[in-house]
Amino acid sequence: MGLPASSCTRSLLPDLAEKLRQPFLIQGKEIPFRTALAPMAGIGHVAFRHWVRHFGGCGLLFTEMCNARALPHENPALSEVFRWQPEELESLICQIFGEDPDLMARAAIRIEKEGFFGVDLNFGCSVAAICKQGGGAALLRNPDKALVIVEKVRKAIRIPLSVKFRTGWDDNVKNAVDLARKLETAGCDLITFHPRVAPDRRNRPPRWDHIQKIKEAVSIPVLGNGNIFTAEDGLRMLEETGCDGLSIGRMAAARPWIFADLTGQLSEEPDTAALLLSMHAGYCRHYGELRGLRLFKKILPYVMAVYPFGHRMHAHIRAASHGEDLHMRIREAFATNPRPNAAPNGNLMV
Repeated sequence: MGLPASSCTRSLLPDLAEKLRQPFLIQGKEIPFRTALAPMAGIGHVAFRHWVRHFGGCGLLFTEMCNARALPHENPALSEVFRWQPEELESLICQIFGEDPDLMARAAIRIEKEGFFGVDLNFGCSVAAICKQGGGAALLRNPDKALVIVEKVRKAIRIPLSVKFRTGWDDNVKNAVDLARKLETAGCDLITFHPRVAPDRRNRPPRWDHIQKIKEAVSIPVLGNGNIFTAEDGLRMLEETGCDGLSIGRMAAARPWIFADLTGQLSEEPDTAALLLSMHAGYCRHYGELRGLRLFKKILPYVMAVYPFGHRMHAHIRAASHGEDLHMRIREAFATNPRPNAAPNGNLMV
């Protein structure tokens, strides 16, 4: 199984798979699975998405954050984040960040012209470098501007428009509920909600009850996001919050086959070491040896988080200086065929 195995997880998978295989609509377009790859900086690029698509079971894919100011002039052959394969466009949403409504609209027009399924506006990233520019979660302090951005983008494009946002800069969910209603009125077709306050760097658990409040406030689909590590987590989020689907990030980085597993599409769990070797080769094909190795190392802490002594395995593999060395270290780390723990190590799931 794609998640750390337990008898409880095995017994719950059929129930969860049945729920996740129920199609739903976004702007009249049918999505075959109620699952989404959450946007992740440095991870959710074209080389990684290839493997998620390879295994299947993922209804929607999201790019990494793309700077709206740069995107209208980006060259996909050179850009690390604004790059894709033609076959993924039918389910791929491009996420952009910025604070200028006109620039956000201009970027959205480029995304639509390239044939993406949709545009996603990031109102949730709390990284200082993004917030200092007025983008990401900084817009939750200025909801009026956030709504102007949504309205401008909505007028500029016809493809689906989604927004990912957090509870806010404090734990007052009433503000988030009010914003969700206004986002729908402004033309948003899909919400991905991460129920944490913006300053929280995962040092506290997400408030899943806040997802329920957002779902109850709007009629458009809502994807729940935050701490979905096991099948038990996924089923509980769906049942407790009423959300329309699951947005999974860190466990997808650890196990690109998680969507296939949760939707009942996985026939056999892949060999992790062999998969890592193939993934590294794919990274290098897309980005060259140096960038490929750098990007590959970004997924390592997530992959190793589910293994006993994962810190030691991570340090050993990460020390590789070139591709041949990396492959040797991966084989050494997995030589004893380690079995995954029942839950990931939170210290590595940063």
